[in-house]
Order: sequence, then structure tokens, then C-alpha cells
Amino acid sequence: MKTTTLKPDRVFRALSDKTRLRILSLLLVGELCVCDIVSALGCPQPTVSRHLAYLRKAGLVTVRKDGIWCYYQLALAADGFDAALKSCIVSCGSIPRLAKDAERLKQSRFKCCE
Repeated sequence: MKTTTLKPDRVFRALSDKTRLRILSLLLVGELCVCDIVSALGCPQPTVSRHLAYLRKAGLVTVRKDGIWCYYQLALAADGFDAALKSCIVSCGSIPRLAKDAERLKQSRFKCCE
């Protein structure tokens, strides 16, 4: 996978939104389809897509297209920032909202892309 160089101002702006933090938390499990993220968050698809685009432009996620489906995953940073980010997100795992999102993801994953 290609590594990216992150710009701190873009990264911290991207991290300042709770929906984007929720998305990043879900992506800890690995690559996810947009519909999996929509289902887990309970947010409208256009809202999720807008936040994913913001995260992609900030260099925090990458996208892989397969037909009509888009799959996102956490990006690898050239400076190892991705490991620090994952550590921070994991430490937030006990936050009730993030735990609920993770549980909904387990229940709904792979159902929409079949």
C-alpha cells in the first residue's frame, strides 16, 4: 500500500469532527464498504460520503473502488503517524457511542454488499 505524508493542520481539522472520529474508529477493523459505515453509524449515505471525502483529502483514509462499491481503510503514513492515530482511537474504544457503533458494525457487516 502507498504511504502518504500528512499535513498536521489538515489532520487535526479532520479529527475535530465527532462523525469523522466515529468513522475512523470503525475503520480500525480494516477495510469497510461505505454501506457498512452508513449502517453502523445510522447516518445518511451522503453525510458519510462527505466525511469520508474529507478524511481522504486529509490523508487519513484511502479508497478502493470495485464496480459500484467504494471500500475505505486507514491510510499508512510515511512518518508512522498512522500507528499513533490507531493507538489514540483504540484508547477511545470505551466511549459508549463508539462501542455502540462497533456493535452495530458487527451485526450489519457484509449484508449490504451481497
